[in-house]
Amino acid sequence: MGMVKEFKEFAVKGNMLDMAVGIIIGGAFGKIITSLVADVIMPPIGLAIGGVNFTALKLTLRQAAEGKDAVTLNYGNFLQVALDFLIVAWAVFMMVKAINKMKRKEEAAPAPAAPPAPTKDQVLLTEIRDLLKSR
Repeated sequence: MGMVKEFKEFAVKGNMLDMAVGIIIGGAFGKIITSLVADVIMPPIGLAIGGVNFTALKLTLRQAAEGKDAVTLNYGNFLQVALDFLIVAWAVFMMVKAINKMKRKEEAAPAPAAPPAPTKDQVLLTEIRDLLKSR
């Protein structure tokens, strides 16, 4: 029973739930970035370099023959995935940078002012109270 209880405590901790939400949001963010790269960024780049579709770039190592498929080195797909990664990494970097900037502003915010020192009257009244309590 101890292991089940320990797992339950682990699974419902706030950090675990935060991490799960982060992974789900990250997966959705990754799909958005992949679409951005494949559908918005790469077509103009391909057009600018002569209408090249990066995912179609490949080097044929062996031609298809006698019912066997061709063996290809799909370096264009690798370039596409590497570019996707770089854009995702840049976006995450910018997001973390913005969050760190907000945290620094919070840390730099002035601390609440310390309560003012008691006046002479208050000190005197406190001493009188303490004397009366001790009698």
